[in-house]
Amino acid sequence: MNRRTLGGLCAIAALALDQSTKALALNTPELERGVEVLPFLNLVRVLNDGVSFGLLGGIVPSWGLVVLANAIIAWLLIWLWRAPDRLTAAALGLVIGGAAGNVIDRLRYQAVPDFLDFHFGTYHWPSFNLADVAIFCGAALLFWDGFRAARGKPEQPGQDPRKENVAGR
Repeated sequence: MNRRTLGGLCAIAALALDQSTKALALNTPELERGVEVLPFLNLVRVLNDGVSFGLLGGIVPSWGLVVLANAIIAWLLIWLWRAPDRLTAAALGLVIGGAAGNVIDRLRYQAVPDFLDFHFGTYHWPSFNLADVAIFCGAALLFWDGFRAARGKPEQPGQDPRKENVAGR
């Protein structure tokens, strides 16, 4: 499977998983009050009209966040098209799929449904959803790949780094 196909499949999988779990969360009345799943995890339906952790909620209109997210997705698609290897493509696909899932929600609900509530005692991490998980995992893979590439061989004087062989990746 080539890198572009892999990236596209990761985007589709992230989007499908995100939208199906949000549909379940939105159609489960018990999540309005919250359901304890584990001693550190509750499922609680929350509509987030901001960005990560509710930042900018009520400050930036929903359409502004949609425009910004679409511009970022377009840039990520260009990066995916030029991805040098399968790891980068898969990571970008996860970020694109997660971002697209949140854009769809902003268009449908003017907010993003969150339902995963991790906590330790009385401290609760801000609620999030599987789109956020996909975005985080994709970004973490890109970050890790950047460190992995930086530990590679140092450049030889006069060597053009654009002509390196990436077939082995």
